[in-house]
Formats: sequence, structure tokens, C-alpha cells
Amino acid sequence: MSLPTLSVVTPSFNSEGFIRDAIWSVSQQQAVTVEHIIIDGASTDSTVGILKHHPEVQWTSEPDKGQSDAINKGFLRARGDLVGWLNADDYYLPGGLGAIARAAREYPEADIIHGDCIFVDRSGRVVRSKVEHDFDREILLYFGCYIPSTSTFFRRRVIESGQLLDCDYRVCMDFEYFARLAHAGCRFHYVPRFIAAFRWHGNNISLNQAGRRGQERRQVQLRFGARPHSDATFKLLSDVHRGKRFLRKAASGNVFRELSVRRMIGSETRWQGRAGAETCASLACL
Repeated sequence: MSLPTLSVVTPSFNSEGFIRDAIWSVSQQQAVTVEHIIIDGASTDSTVGILKHHPEVQWTSEPDKGQSDAINKGFLRARGDLVGWLNADDYYLPGGLGAIARAAREYPEADIIHGDCIFVDRSGRVVRSKVEHDFDREILLYFGCYIPSTSTFFRRRVIESGQLLDCDYRVCMDFEYFARLAHAGCRFHYVPRFIAAFRWHGNNISLNQAGRRGQERRQVQLRFGARPHSDATFKLLSDVHRGKRFLRKAASGNVFRELSVRRMIGSETRWQGRAGAETCASLACL
């Protein structure tokens, strides 16, 4: 059986400092067929000029209603068997899309395929890892959105069924989406492989809107199964499921993968250069 095709949707706004890495990381993936769709929100910097130099990318630049709206526009245009979104400041690691495609071929019943990611600084140097475990709905609901959207792909059948991001969520749109898909009975499959790099910097939405994040998080919990507990009880449930999460990672051996990545802190991961390629080769062995 041939590998499924992939579509990558990148929402963008004033992303001139990072978007080249995102584009390059998609275009250099091997052994997979992938289309890259960039939905730019009428950037006022040089982002559009950069896009004009990349004919391999499908792109538009027009005002939108925010990140979720941009992603939804891309989802509806996507033609791949698998559809994912890559933020403009993030990038895939070598072989990441191939690992997703092979898992999707092996597990055709899975609706959502998700893997691991590493956190990097503005320069692409390792800060820490984000190693996961097989899907657990209770951990998702009470601990929080442990699945990295940048390492996740959805079958196009999920999109075609009408499941799009909820634009009312400005910070926890990924948490709401995963919780809603789980509630609808969608099946998740975890790939123990580093798929992408998530840039951790001062402009991340989740860092700048902590108050709204807490509000949206509680809305999601109450909407998809949690009882209206007190704040103290929710905190206790979060701690309990944090412990459960650690045990699941320990049982799978993923704790050791996390510890291995700690030895790489400060290492370059942008794989255009030799140093980054070497780091990525080491990550692929974990």
C-alpha cells in the first residue's frame, strides 16, 4: 500500500522572522507527498514577499478572524489524506511526516495521529522535550492539552464530517478541538517519534493570555465531561492525572527518552546546517 498524502496548513501573520524555517522543513520531507498551504492574515511585514519566492507553497494573504479561522480556511482547501497545522514559527524535523504517514497506513482505523515534539528557543536550540504516551481521555480532560498540535495530523474524513476549530476559542483552540473529537468517538494513535520543533518565545499566545487560557480551559472541561467542581478539586484532579501521566510515560520507557533529550539542551536543531542535522539524527534514534 502506498503512503497516504499529507496537507500542512500554516496560519501566518507578520512571521518574517520564522516562516522560512517552516517552509523549508515541509519542502525537504522525504518519501511523502505533501502540499503546504499558508493562510496569511494580511501581514504588514515582509512575509508576503517571502511567500512570493516559494512557488511550492499555496498561499493567500487576506484579513481573517484570527488563528483558528485561518486554520479552518486551510483545512477546507486541503486535499491530502491527512491534514495538520504547523504554526509559522515552528518547523518539522527530518522524517517527521514520513513517520506520521507510515503510522496512518498501519493503523487505518485511527482518526488522529500524534507524535512528540521538542521545544526550542528563537534560534532553534533545544530547551526541553515534550514526550507523550498512548491517548488517555481523562488525562486530556483533567491534566490538560498534552498533545502537541504541531505534531498531530487528522484524517481528512474528520474535516469532511464538519469538525473544524471553534473560532470562539482564542488560546485553547487545540485543547477544545481534541476534547471535542474524543467526545465524538474519534480514535487517537500515538507515534513515539519526534515529529516537530515548537518555538518557545515571548510572543506565544499561551504565554501572553494566561487569564483567558484558564477561562477557556474550564469551559472545555465542563463542556466535555467534567462535573462543576471547586477550583481546589480541579487542582487536585489535575495533580492526580499528572501522576497518572508520569506512570504511563514511565511504563512505556518514554521518561528515559526525555532524560536523553536533556543532554541535548542548547543543541542546534535547524537541520539546514550540519550541527542541526546531527542533533536531529540523534533525536530520530530516541
